[in-house]
Amino acid sequence: MNLQSFPSKLLEKAVNQFASLPGIGRKTALRLVLHLLNQSQDDVEKFGNSIIELKKNVKHCKHCNNISDTDICEICSDKSRNTKTVCVVENIKDVMSIENTQQYFGVYHVLGGLISPMDGIGPSNLSINMLEEKVKNGDIDEIIFALSATMEGDTTNFYIYKRLKNYPLTINTIARGVSIGDELEYIDEITLGRSIVNRMPFEGQI
Repeated sequence: MNLQSFPSKLLEKAVNQFASLPGIGRKTALRLVLHLLNQSQDDVEKFGNSIIELKKNVKHCKHCNNISDTDICEICSDKSRNTKTVCVVENIKDVMSIENTQQYFGVYHVLGGLISPMDGIGPSNLSINMLEEKVKNGDIDEIIFALSATMEGDTTNFYIYKRLKNYPLTINTIARGVSIGDELEYIDEITLGRSIVNRMPFEGQI
């Protein structure tokens, strides 16, 4: 079937919406839409309502900027976590990756992206000011950079380091058992866990 020749405008509209998602081509989008058409009305409504509810009600933690159902996320509200150690990550996927290692017991700070002038993303587009404010308040003893080993990740590390280096705290980075160019979410849990445990001073990596 030619993907440009749809028997229904409603089908075409739904396929276009799925195809707008990252990593979803038009053939995959068509397959997903046809799958939903074969489901019960109740199942399709549950699927649609879960996305709508997510968009309407999901929050960002006031302490770390992580995605949460409440104003303070479960990690930040966990009394067993070391709130003086903050792991700086790009996004929620990186939080999930590090949590899966079961090797880290501090809290996080989610930047919401990486500095990338080519993509129009500068420091003001990220939650760097929020991080510095916590450092100013004396709430942090150690920062751990856990950003992807890419040009954008290294640029972001260096920018934040320059902003924070004069404060009385330790600034470390995960060990480079993580290969250059690797994104955190694709690294196996054992390697990532070891890189957290064997973190090293960031200044020595400049």
